[in-house]
Amino acid sequence: MDEWRTDSTFAMCRALTDGADLASFAGGPFDVRAVVEAIRPEAKDGFLLDEVPWEHFPRGGHVREAVHLLQSGDSSVCTGTGVVSGMCANDMRAAAVLAVPFLIRIAADSRHPHRADALAEASAPARARYLGVASRDTLLLHRADTRRDDLYDDYGIEVTGYPAGWSITAARAAITADTALLEPLLDDPAPVVRIRTAYALATVSDPGHRVRVAFHTRFAAEQDPVVRAALVLATAEATRSHPHPPTMAWMREQWRDGTQVPETRLAAAIGWLCLTDEPAPDNLRAVVDDLTTEERAQAMDALPWMAAVRGSDETGLRRCVREMLHPDRPGPVECDDPWRTAPR
Repeated sequence: MDEWRTDSTFAMCRALTDGADLASFAGGPFDVRAVVEAIRPEAKDGFLLDEVPWEHFPRGGHVREAVHLLQSGDSSVCTGTGVVSGMCANDMRAAAVLAVPFLIRIAADSRHPHRADALAEASAPARARYLGVASRDTLLLHRADTRRDDLYDDYGIEVTGYPAGWSITAARAAITADTALLEPLLDDPAPVVRIRTAYALATVSDPGHRVRVAFHTRFAAEQDPVVRAALVLATAEATRSHPHPPTMAWMREQWRDGTQVPETRLAAAIGWLCLTDEPAPDNLRAVVDDLTTEERAQAMDALPWMAAVRGSDETGLRRCVREMLHPDRPGPVECDDPWRTAPR
């Protein structure tokens, strides 16, 4: 990242930290929202990567190369997977956002060997990542304020000094622009693709509820219990951005319904908790405590929402249950080994 410190974007970020007005840079060449919006449809569809000003953003060249490797799909070793999500985990989203339209097109190609990986990468820049935090306020963190120019807004700044809210807004706009490409993937034969599609579509700007209707339509036909849970959580996340009382009522019905599969009821309980400030009712607590088995918690770690909050010795579901319903219970002591995953 040191080489980036010599370019104009770093100068912009330095000026911001010195008190410059962020709004004065809005719409300019270093506003990733404007840059993403200006990418021509022909450039997206034709993978004309040279038309995109990757160099305007930290490690942009690295992201461009990752997209190129992933799109080629001809290497068993260097596929470009993990680069975008890795940068987002390191709180460097700006350049990663530029990859989103191309990653969506890779995911939409039913013949591409790494389409599921591309889909996972595409949604990474669209979320503020609060790894290991599973509270009702943060699990489905999603806000609809898309044009705010306050440097110290709800998302703060990235490690480079770039306004994180600009990156997240741009990523969500890119996904929203390609909703028509993503929606058919809700019916994909591969469960992992259906799950990751729901996770991506949950971030779109959807004031007309088109995406939420698509979730409900797929839910009615879905047979896989974990995919059903993904559709419920995606519906809850979309509803948090665009409140819809009938959907909140539907969410309550799902966790109360004893005929639903346990994964659906658990996801609905968590989703409902994230959509309301009401105290958790006793019957919800009883349902969640009864259905949260170790086997089920392990299976639900396939959901991106759960994977984002799991710890080295605690599954994502158990962490959600503990933090949302039993905050007085101490959590497990986290392992210092960064390469260790949750127990299997």
